[in-house]
Formats: sequence, C-alpha cells, structure tokens
Amino acid sequence: MTLRRSVVLGHGSYLPARVMTNDDLTRMVDTSDEWIYQRTGIRRRHIAADGEFTSDLAVAAARKALASAGKEIADVDLIIVATTTPDQTFPATAVAVQAKLGMQHGAAFDIQAVCSGFIYALATADGMIKSGMARRVLVIGAETFSRILDWTDRTTCVLFGDGAGAVLLGVSDEEQTLDDRGILTTHIRSDGTHRDKLNTTGGPSSTGTVGVVHMEGREVFKYAVGMITDVIDDAFRSTGLSAGEIDWFVPHQANVRIIDATARKLDIPSEKVVRTVEDHGNTSAASIPLALATAADDGRIKKGDLVLLEAMGGGFTWGSVLLRW
Repeated sequence: MTLRRSVVLGHGSYLPARVMTNDDLTRMVDTSDEWIYQRTGIRRRHIAADGEFTSDLAVAAARKALASAGKEIADVDLIIVATTTPDQTFPATAVAVQAKLGMQHGAAFDIQAVCSGFIYALATADGMIKSGMARRVLVIGAETFSRILDWTDRTTCVLFGDGAGAVLLGVSDEEQTLDDRGILTTHIRSDGTHRDKLNTTGGPSSTGTVGVVHMEGREVFKYAVGMITDVIDDAFRSTGLSAGEIDWFVPHQANVRIIDATARKLDIPSEKVVRTVEDHGNTSAASIPLALATAADDGRIKKGDLVLLEAMGGGFTWGSVLLRW
C-alpha cells in the first residue's frame, strides 16, 4: 500500500567549544570525578559561551543537517525547536532560528517537554508530514541548560550540559513496508502528578523568575525504566517488530545506570546501545539528536538500520520513536 512517511534526509549537531570536566567541578562543589562517574557515567560536558544563545546552537546544528541532506533553507516548510531553555520567554526560539537561517516563509514553533522534547517534536513533525501539512521539517533539540543550574548543588550541576542536534525530515510518497526508510511509529505520554519531582524553582507566572533545576533523583530513577519500556513495548506492538531486530538503541543520555537498566530489561545487547553521556552529560532535548549524529557520523548507524529512540523528562513526559534510518 502507498503510505506517506517521514524520512530522515540529513542530520547535524553542535557542541559549544568550552568543555567542563569533572575535575573542573571539584573546584566549584564538594564532589569528585569518581563520585560523578560512578553514579552517572559522565566525565565531561560542554558549556555555552557568554552571549551564545540556544538559537545559536540550534542554527549551527540545523545548517549541518541541511548540508548533510543536500538541501537549502528554501526547501524547508517548518521548523520545530524542542527546548527548555529558550532565548526569551517569547517569541519562540524557533522563530529566532528561522530568522537567522534567512527563512521568511513557512512556520516555526517551539515544543517544551524537557528531556522528551525531541521525541515530542519528531512525533509532531511526523504527524504534520503524514497529514500533508508539510513536506520538509527541520526538527531541532537545543539547550543551554547551564543557564538554569544551581552551581552550588552537586546533585544537579554535575549532570547537565549544553548542545544542539537536528534532523531534516522529508516526505516519501512511495509504497512502504517495514523494511523501507522512515519513521515507523511514535508514542508519547505524560503524567503531571509527578511534575514536582523534576522541575525548576521558578517561572514567569509563579515567581517572575527563571528559577533553577530541582530534581528528586531517586524518585526519577524509580519511575524511569518502567515508563520508558512501556512506550517501547507500544512501538513493538504497533509494528510487530521486536527488540531482537533493533540495530541501534539511542536512548536519552541522562544517566548511564538508567540507559543500561533499560537495555537489560528490553534484552538489547550493550554493543547496540549508543552512549554519549560520558562526553556530553545530559543535554535534555538535545541529547538524542546529538547521540544520533555522533553514531551516524562515525559510521555505526547506516542507511536502512532499524533505530529505536526513547526519552523521559520532567512532567513526567516520556516517549519513543522507531524508525528505519
């Protein structure tokens, strides 16, 4: 049968030049490289420079995605930016990206689902392509999470970093099977009863301030693996595929313990798991596209590979995407 499907045409990423190691953090808070690495798997993270905004990171990643696809900004109908750290409260960071890329047509908007943002953005873009509302969509995850950290709180400041990743989605109107390229299925969830377990201490409506990150780490870990595997099971049920058929598992890079526990529960071999958390830290909505770009650029992810994406973030929000690269 003929089925309109979203296909990844290109990918790109950007990391700020400044690298902050665990040893650097020991001069700021009471911690150690061993303490951080054993609990998180993180060794280093990138930090945006003064005057370097989320939109700047997003634009750099977007340009690489366009170049990878051999397309121009004139070929794009829509820009979706997933971010928790916008340049301004409004307008959307996506319109800043639109302007910086020289695009005066189409539309641009942000999605805020914290660490699940890129999954939500892919699901949204996929739906718009399938409905015929767009043919090519730049989907970007970009964060300057360092701007909302309490640098005296060792339980949170050691976790996060800055960066951006992007994919260009295009439409395929050809006859499709599960062996053909494109997004096969998307699943997103949320449960607001857990919103106080991972949040910020401020907001325009409540305090008139941005606030800083607050996290109940044990509670987040308690729910994470079960919620993640729930939406992955949904992906397998909807396609008839199984974990044994996955070529690459690209999870949100929050914590190596969560990544490994999820892979074990799904019976996905360690060698099929893409891990970038050691070098990037948790870059929230940028985490998955950064990991995708890393694995595609180094030759691990190849055309035709079956790739499973998943994330969980504040809200709680969580979701999965199963795609043929």
